[in-house]
Amino acid sequence: MLQEHAKIVQFISMANEVTGRKKLQKMIYIAKKMNFPFAEKYELHMYGPYSEELTLRIEELREMGFLSEQCTDKGSYVQYSYQVTEEGEGFLETADAPPEMLSSCIARMNVKSSRFLELVSTLLYFDHLEKDEQIAKVLIVKNKLNFTAEEVTSAFEFISEMQANSVQ
Repeated sequence: MLQEHAKIVQFISMANEVTGRKKLQKMIYIAKKMNFPFAEKYELHMYGPYSEELTLRIEELREMGFLSEQCTDKGSYVQYSYQVTEEGEGFLETADAPPEMLSSCIARMNVKSSRFLELVSTLLYFDHLEKDEQIAKVLIVKNKLNFTAEEVTSAFEFISEMQANSVQ
């Protein structure tokens, strides 16, 4: 019943810590697009793919005491970071073994900025389109972020690396 919750705790545990709500959303989405077994449904939102289900699961896990949420006032915004608690480590015993490549996938994503992961996840959201159409869509829906051609190229390279190390 709580298997999907356990997967989220396992994900954060494997990352040690995830800084930023947006970053966590994008990391789970990218992992899902790399065929890792995450069940959350995503829709295109202001900051790219977003899952209300994931937001609710994170809140429930925090209320159950399995995740800690640290808030840091950054002046113009509050930054959240998530870690697994001792109770959460115990809860992990209910989780299935993680897919083999998930740990390296998480490590690759966790060192990237949330801006970069927003670009990657939005490109993946439009992955049913031809590459040129994907880029055009992203530049339209993310026009305020002014992504450069170099950033887009880096994002596609990152996607290729991730696909090479994902669940086939």
